Amino acid sequence: MFQLNNFYDNNNMICINQLGQYKVFEHQKDLSVSPYAAETAYFAAEMNVKKRQVLVEMNNTGCTVQAGAMQWMLGNIQMQSGVKGVGGFLGGMVKGAVTGESAVKPEYFGQGIMMLEPTYKHITMVDVAQWGSIVLDDGLFLACDNTVQNKVTARSNLSSAVLGGEGLFNTMLTGQGIAVLESPVPQNELIQFNLQDDVVKIDGNMAIAWSGSLEFTVEKSGKSLLGSAVSGEGLVNVYRGTGTILMAPTAK
Repeated sequence: MFQLNNFYDNNNMICINQLGQYKVFEHQKDLSVSPYAAETAYFAAEMNVKKRQVLVEMNNTGCTVQAGAMQWMLGNIQMQSGVKGVGGFLGGMVKGAVTGESAVKPEYFGQGIMMLEPTYKHITMVDVAQWGSIVLDDGLFLACDNTVQNKVTARSNLSSAVLGGEGLFNTMLTGQGIAVLESPVPQNELIQFNLQDDVVKIDGNMAIAWSGSLEFTVEKSGKSLLGSAVSGEGLVNVYRGTGTILMAPTAK
């Protein structure tokens, strides 16, 4: 049995979103700022530059998080490394090297609550089952239910990796459960494309997540190289097929 004071009733910590076992809390002000940084902190808060934290309320459930993301735990929560022997560790090192994620993602399970470290990034939560499979841009993954499988997917062609600015390998999530992502923009600014045997062309690597069912290539913006060059657009990232894309309206 435990009691938690000055948290849920703290006026400076506001829950701005929740999905499944996850709640997103936003610090309205930095109350411990020094006098020398007060001006910067004031204007940062006015421009929505605030600390955000994810609270995981586990009810005999589990979650996988980025290494080092846990800040504190309360209750009967156990942690395991998520590494099964030397082979599992070396495999994790390879996955971490090619995707920009941590090599080992610890798994937590039990009954209680766990708070993740503060971040100035924005928090986006998705239901993985609704995507079928979701491919993430590098560094986006923060946490997910332990019923979600986390693996590495490679580009189907070299052009999308070399010219598309998205890398040769990405993290792919599949299964049933919720995933928590660190987004460069607020969730209400993300543009969502839902494709049914159609195509989206994006100038630059502004897509932060997309369905694993989509084909990703890099192509000329026009019918010819000369036309593409004079238009000022050049090459564009192309997503074809049936699925969903989340795009940040500004460069990441």
